[in-house]
Amino acid sequence: MTLNLPSPDSPLKIGTRGSPLALAQAYETRRRLSEAFDLPQEAFEIVVIKTTGDDASLIAKDRPLKEIGNKGLFTKEIEEDLSSGAIDIAVHSMKDMPTLQPDGLLLDTYLPREDTRDAFVSPDVATLADLPEGAVVGTSSLRRRAQLLNFRSDLNVVEFRGNVQTRLKKLDDKVADCTFLAMAGLNRLGMSHVASSAISPEDMLPAVAQGAIGIERRADDSRTADMLAALHDKETGLRLAAERMFLATLDGSCETPIAALAELDGGTLRLRGEVLRPDGSESISEDRTAPVEDGAKLGKEMAQSLLVKAGDGFFAWRS
Repeated sequence: MTLNLPSPDSPLKIGTRGSPLALAQAYETRRRLSEAFDLPQEAFEIVVIKTTGDDASLIAKDRPLKEIGNKGLFTKEIEEDLSSGAIDIAVHSMKDMPTLQPDGLLLDTYLPREDTRDAFVSPDVATLADLPEGAVVGTSSLRRRAQLLNFRSDLNVVEFRGNVQTRLKKLDDKVADCTFLAMAGLNRLGMSHVASSAISPEDMLPAVAQGAIGIERRADDSRTADMLAALHDKETGLRLAAERMFLATLDGSCETPIAALAELDGGTLRLRGEVLRPDGSESISEDRTAPVEDGAKLGKEMAQSLLVKAGDGFFAWRS
């Protein structure tokens, strides 16, 4: 069956947030679609959508996400436009995505995954271990906050919201001595030089799905589904199936510090997972392997095992 391909006169509309990184991800998606179907880039229209999470007043106040909502803050308006037909696909950073999609939408296409590591960024020191006692660390990530305090309880961790450029500006303004970004984002922006060092997953396990770009579509849009099939990276899909099932089984909100990383070695998938108390006082982790096709099953079983290890009191702070 011949695909009804888009054209400059009738472009496929790509929805995205308006930050430089979100736009870079949308441009990458447009480029890959253009190359896959030998179409001019004008056949794909970038549509910028402002989300609740992009509210400048909330960013300026450095309010934690858990106080103003959850991961849906960065997706709600985009998914509403996708459901209504105002856009044809939505491009997301997968680490920002809730584990469940609205009825009628599917998230089943992933671009090749970038570097999964966290970047340590400081104007004065090269590594996290070099920070002086009592240093001020800026981060909006509950995971990073808990991991940092678990590693070094002497650090003073402060809220640090905004896109890459906003957080770098806050660092220049001496709001904090250092901050953390995703290496993937810096690489996609051509800003890898900003990182003082990259942190190995042995020292700081990354967020679930960090470094991955996901493309969401309407479940009944077979034309778009056929086009996106040409872009889907199977290896990334296998890795994220394990990580996102781990997250969903533990707690899919942004109220619990959770980290996970799945890696493939031939037909074997290795999954490392961690859950922490928000104050960093306790960390529970596991490291398991399974056949690649059992990745989602492994993610669920590992999460269930950690819940048993954590016991009834571990998540008491949420009640």
